[in-house]
Amino acid sequence: MHYNCLIIDDEIELSKMTQEYFEMFEVSCAIASSAEECLAFLSENTADVFLLDINLGNESGFTLCKTLRETYDTPILFISARQSDDDVLVALNIGGDDYVKKPYTLSVLLAKVKVQLKRLAAVKNKATVEEEKPDDSAFGIDEATMSCTVEGKEIALKAKEFALLSCLYAHKNTIVTKEQLFDEVWGDSFYSDGTLNVHIRRLREKIEEDPNQPKWIKTIWGTGYKLEIPL
Repeated sequence: MHYNCLIIDDEIELSKMTQEYFEMFEVSCAIASSAEECLAFLSENTADVFLLDINLGNESGFTLCKTLRETYDTPILFISARQSDDDVLVALNIGGDDYVKKPYTLSVLLAKVKVQLKRLAAVKNKATVEEEKPDDSAFGIDEATMSCTVEGKEIALKAKEFALLSCLYAHKNTIVTKEQLFDEVWGDSFYSDGTLNVHIRRLREKIEEDPNQPKWIKTIWGTGYKLEIPL
């Protein structure tokens, strides 16, 4: 079966409450309470978004995330009572797309999941954004395959990386503020700079010849970023 969301959390009552709330708004939801249950579920089912707790009894959500990333590009939203910035950065560095601290507000969590579902639906329906293409041979993006082409080389991107690049591309050769990126890519303007920095670094590592001296994604210190494409 296919579900919109899979919750992987050993707090069963919280998972059930979240599931019931999501399904009130027509977001189908399944539950797994351990890494083993999660992998068993995915051997027979699919899900659009994973909600993953860091502490899974005697298991680690970080370890499970690494395992999932070997096979799936599915957006992973960490949900955890752990509050430190170190945990957030680890979660994002190993493949997480977002980090939601417990106790979470169900409406906010649902909104974040819906943002991911909306993006996935747009890709599946091959929705296109009207855009100028000053030099497709140098740099272009493909909504249908969630990839970009840089100087003739096609590069596959993860969902959050593609969403971030798409936002920069839609405003190419102009400065995009951090607040604008948080709002358009994450659907929420209240994020730390660390979250954005990690995703920018990941993107540069994929598209830049030298990520330390970027040709395409330029940092505008104190303001935001600019995707520079020659006209």
